[in-house]
Amino acid sequence: MPGTRAEDTDAPKTIYRSSDRIVRENGKFYFDTREGTQEGPFESREAAEREIAAYIRRMLQLTKVAS
Repeated sequence: MPGTRAEDTDAPKTIYRSSDRIVRENGKFYFDTREGTQEGPFESREAAEREIAAYIRRMLQLTKVAS
């Protein structure tokens, strides 16, 4: 579900996959966003993956509202 935002058109493209974004620290799971934030903690990898999908939906919704 990679995409390019308008402000990213001149930037080098980095495509993130959910499995590449998830990190585990002290038994908790977190995910990194391309906006540079780390979201979490989550109790399981599956919960983190669900939240990645929800995060992407929220970001897409914000993009639609801003357009």
